[in-house]
Amino acid sequence: MVKNNPRSPIPKIRIEKRAGKIVTVIAGLHTYGAARLDAIAKELKTTLGAGGTVKNGTIEIQGDKAEPIKTWFVRIADRSKDSNE
Repeated sequence: MVKNNPRSPIPKIRIEKRAGKIVTVIAGLHTYGAARLDAIAKELKTTLGAGGTVKNGTIEIQGDKAEPIKTWFVRIADRSKDSNE
């Protein structure tokens, strides 16, 4: 049986409106480091077909992508559980 690490960071996903455009911001993962955040952002941008960037320890994805991002994180968590069993 695999137990989730209670110290693992939990992504906080929110929608912001900037200059009339919608941006999905993923915060709370700053402990991962810049290289890992860049890799997550790249995979999300490819998966969602959207632009985005990493700024100040947060990932910003263009558009209202909160639900697909939540689904992506759940799928990644399930994938890591399967590889640990």
